[in-house]
Amino acid sequence: MPPRESLFDTVCRLVREEKYLIGQHASERLEERDIMEWQAVAGLADGVLIAERPAAVPNPTVEVREMLPDGTEFKAVWSYLARSGVAKLVTVHFFDGE
Repeated sequence: MPPRESLFDTVCRLVREEKYLIGQHASERLEERDIMEWQAVAGLADGVLIAERPAAVPNPTVEVREMLPDGTEFKAVWSYLARSGVAKLVTVHFFDGE
């Protein structure tokens, strides 16, 4: 039996398969921080896992360190919506507290 997929791997796979959505809060934060949606989506592929929170409510989440094309790092919080079988971008922010 193959090992069970980690939460982070599940989120990455769903995003690769284009089975994701962008939450309203995330959409607003992306706009405020001049990050394009595609940058947060593409950045996940090379992102570094910061934390996995499988017991988070209302949905399990992962925090990922991602990078913009200019080298600026930001944190993206993705959740796994098991009932729908999709990943959801919850929010993004820069590490300087913005």
